[in-house]
Amino acid sequence: MNSAGLVPTDPSESAAHGAPLPAVDADLAAEPGHLVATGAAVDVFAVDDWTVLRRYRSGRDASSEVELLRRAAAHGFPAPTVLAASGPDIVMERLHGPTLLQALGAEEVSLADAAAILNDLHSRLHAIPAPEGWAAGSPDVWPRGRTGPVIVHLDIHPANVILSESRGPALIDWSNARTGTAELDVALTALIIAEVAADAGGVYSQAARALLAAFLHAIDVDLLAVLDDAADVRSADPSLIPGEKALVPAAAELIRDLIAVATPH
Repeated sequence: MNSAGLVPTDPSESAAHGAPLPAVDADLAAEPGHLVATGAAVDVFAVDDWTVLRRYRSGRDASSEVELLRRAAAHGFPAPTVLAASGPDIVMERLHGPTLLQALGAEEVSLADAAAILNDLHSRLHAIPAPEGWAAGSPDVWPRGRTGPVIVHLDIHPANVILSESRGPALIDWSNARTGTAELDVALTALIIAEVAADAGGVYSQAARALLAAFLHAIDVDLLAVLDDAADVRSADPSLIPGEKALVPAAAELIRDLIAVATPH
């Protein structure tokens, strides 16, 4: 057992493959370990070398996210194994390895390979049908009123991909996961990358533009048909600060321009 006494040291033995899921141990919930990461809505604490505790700061119930994560794992999708959950807390497998963003910065992964990894994660995720009767939890959780036939992540980008030792490229941060359409999910990835590219004063602007071009070449989705809708959804994301939100129209225009350049006339 690990130091918290919760789960087998081999996460593949956990209950995440269909057995009932235990609640988070009360002592662990009270003292989750040291903070290793923080996002717009969550904090992540290191329990030990094998596990982390991920907590919604707002107290938001994590059960809908847990359901999608467990379903993805049951279909062989590379994502952290859920080990225990209750209320806003999820205890999950700790993946080791650099993010895809870090690997790109270190020139350990080419732009073409990075684009292929992102496209492959989309394709594999969107092959998983939505669970019957799945509910998104609070109606106030972004994006409101969105459903669809497959599981979508809505935040697939290089910083959310771990080049893990155990799983290969694996997807983390499932805060926005829900059911939806593959086209919207792919379009949001393109927009997130394009926002970095559209920030002319940004350090990574040129690299992001090259990655965006490679991603648009790798995908097989008609982005122009869903781009306006995706931009509206992205602009409504409450986690965006005003400066980021202001980049969304320019990001959408950049995508249109790159598609026009790549389209034979």
